[in-house]
Amino acid sequence: MPMNLKILLPFQIFAEKAGVSRIIAETPEGSFGLLPHRLDCVAAITPGILIYEADGEGEVYVAVDEGVLVKTGPDVLISVRRASGGTDLGQLHDAVEQEFLTLDEHEQSVRSVLTKMESDLIRRMAGFHNE
Repeated sequence: MPMNLKILLPFQIFAEKAGVSRIIAETPEGSFGLLPHRLDCVAAITPGILIYEADGEGEVYVAVDEGVLVKTGPDVLISVRRASGGTDLGQLHDAVEQEFLTLDEHEQSVRSVLTKMESDLIRRMAGFHNE
């Protein structure tokens, strides 16, 4: 029994495919493969190349940002912030490195600044409480 794949972006459905025989995604622990009879699962997805094989299409490659993969029965939902398709693996790999990973570094620096601001606010509030 083949799987049904749906790739979701925050404001739209990127792809919806029936008849998917296998899916390979990248997780923090490495590549993660799904076949139709695999037990239900949830996995965090890291920026990388998602590969799936659908009836009549062969292997399809999609560059994806971080997100989550959920498999329930024959349905696989992949929710990511951004995705882009293409046939040239080199271009998709470059897109992942330039767009998705660079943004993550920017977001990490913003989060670091926000953490410092939150810590400073908490210290000040604690100081007011002790006075």
